[in-house]
Amino acid sequence: MATRISGVSLPNKRLEIALTYIYGIGLSRSKAILKATGVDVNIRANDLTEEDASLIRKEIDKGDYPIEGDLRREVLSNIKRLKEISSYRGTRHQKHLPSRGQSTKTNGRTVRGNVRRTMGSGRTGAAQKT
Repeated sequence: MATRISGVSLPNKRLEIALTYIYGIGLSRSKAILKATGVDVNIRANDLTEEDASLIRKEIDKGDYPIEGDLRREVLSNIKRLKEISSYRGTRHQKHLPSRGQSTKTNGRTVRGNVRRTMGSGRTGAAQKT
């Protein structure tokens, strides 16, 4: 059975990789959590005992860093603040354009959602003969 930590079902991978599926925990923080709890990094998530899982949960809960819902809320509030003060980054977020200085003449489709805004794109074919 899949182990659940912080509302996330961990995949059956090595534990240090599986913990990175929790939003806000990367590889270095995952290694630090496992080192602090003394749990083996090479064990699979499905082979995790309930005692080890509770140790990891306690370590994550006592951490001074936001994860999952708190972190998502914090990021959204930061973006909302930038939009409200009409900063350059805020306006880029409003227009759904890259906000970190990337060129947009040919690229930038990831942020825009692959929208093609050129003359020929999305045009319908010629009218049918009647």
